[in-house]
Amino acid sequence: MEVRIAPQMSVMEKLEILADAAKYDVSCSSSGSSRKNDGKGIGNTVAAGLCHSFAADGRCISLLKILFTNECIYDCRYCVNRCSNDVPRATFTPDEVCELTMEFYRRNYIEGLFLSSGILYSPNYTMELICETVHRLRMIHRFQGYIHIKAIPGADPMLIQRAGYLADRISVNLEMATAEGLRAIAPNKHRKNILTPMRQIQNGITANKNELTLYKHAPRFCEAGQSTQMVIGALPESDFQIMSVAENLYEKFSLKRVYYSAFVNVNEDRELPALAGGPPLLREHRLYQADWLLRFYDFKVNELLTEDRPNFNMAIDPKADWAVRHLEQFPVEINRADYHMLLRVPGLGVKSARRIVAARRFGDLTFADLKKIGVVLKRALYFITCGGRMMYRTKLDEDYIVQNLVYQNQMGKGEKLPFLADGTAYRQMSLLDIPAFANEINQISQNNTMLSGVG
Repeated sequence: MEVRIAPQMSVMEKLEILADAAKYDVSCSSSGSSRKNDGKGIGNTVAAGLCHSFAADGRCISLLKILFTNECIYDCRYCVNRCSNDVPRATFTPDEVCELTMEFYRRNYIEGLFLSSGILYSPNYTMELICETVHRLRMIHRFQGYIHIKAIPGADPMLIQRAGYLADRISVNLEMATAEGLRAIAPNKHRKNILTPMRQIQNGITANKNELTLYKHAPRFCEAGQSTQMVIGALPESDFQIMSVAENLYEKFSLKRVYYSAFVNVNEDRELPALAGGPPLLREHRLYQADWLLRFYDFKVNELLTEDRPNFNMAIDPKADWAVRHLEQFPVEINRADYHMLLRVPGLGVKSARRIVAARRFGDLTFADLKKIGVVLKRALYFITCGGRMMYRTKLDEDYIVQNLVYQNQMGKGEKLPFLADGTAYRQMSLLDIPAFANEINQISQNNTMLSGVG
C-alpha cells in the first residue's frame, strides 16, 4: 500500500507525542495467549500471561503502548486528539513501529506491543496501516511475542479478519455505555459500527476454535480474545447502566475484559462536566471490583444494583455492600457452606474458597486454619462461623458492620485504593523515564535513517 506519511519528525519526537497520547487507553492486559516460539523468530507468550510490570493503579506498563497516529478525522468531545484540538500531531511509519518494538524487546524494556490509533484519512486507511505494521513484525522481523491492537470501527471486514490472524488480542472501544451517550459525546461514531466488528471477531474466534479441533496446526485467530473500554463520568450514566452493558457484552459477545476509564477533562467543552474532585477514580475502582464479581464470583448485576439503587456505595466495596444488605444469609458456617456461598463472603477469594473446600475433607477448620489458607479475617469475621461460633462476639447489624469496615479502610487496614490519600492519581510510567533512554532512542532513529538511505 502507499504510505502517505511525511517524515518531518525524528522517532524520538514521535515517541514523546504518541506514547503520551496513548496513556488514556487502559485496555492493555496481555494474558490469555499461548503463542509459542518456533525457533525461527524472537519472543513468545504463554497462556498464564507475560511478565507484567504494573503501576500502583493497576495499569500494565510492560508493553510498548503507543498510538500509530494521533491524527484523527473525528471530533469526540472527551478526546485530547479530536480534530478540533490544537495539539502536536505525529504519525509513525510501519517500519518505525517495528524497529522500536524489536529494539525495546531486545533491551528487555517490554514484553510485547499495544498499538492503538487515531483515524488517519479514513478507517480503512488506518486499519490497513496497522495490519501492515503487525504483518511486518510477524513475517519480516519474526516477532512471536504478544501483540494487542485496536480495531478501527467502520473498517472493511477483510481488514478486521486479517488483523485477527496477526494479533493475539483485538479490542474495539465501546466508549459510552448507551447509544444516546455515544451520540452526544462522539457524534461521528455509531453504535452499530462498533458492535459489528465485535460480532465479527467473536464469530471468528468461535470458528477458529472449531477449526483447531480438526487441524491443530491451523493459524490461530485472536487467541487471547477481545476486549473493550468505556469512559466513566463524562455523562450521567449510572453504575447500573454501565454494569448491565458489561454483563451483556460478556454474555453475548464473549469478551475477555471490559475496561473502565475514569473521565479526565482534557478539553474545554461546555458539554463536558467540570469535575471538582478530579477524575472519578474511586468510582472506576468500584466498577472494576464489581466486574471481577461478575466474571469470577457468580454475581449478577441485578444482585449488586437496581434501578432504585443505581450506584455503588463509595464507602465499601460492592461485595461487602451486598453482604451487609443480605444479612439474612449470614453468618455462613465455613465447614458446611457450598463453594458458591463461600464466594459471597467478604474476605474470601476464589483461591481461598477452593482451599477451604479441599481442606475440610480432612476435618473441620478453625479460624487459625482460615488465616493460614489466606482468608482476610478482619473482613470475614462478621459473616462466618467455625464450628457454630463466631470469631468474636459481634452483632449482625448493617450500620455496625459498615462502620467497622469503613474504619479499617480509613486506618489503612482495608482495601488498597489505586490513588493517594489526597486523591492524587499515580501517574502512568513512561519508557522515557528510563535513565539514558533518550540516547538509545536517538541511536534507533539514526539506524532507521541509515537503513532508509540504503539502496
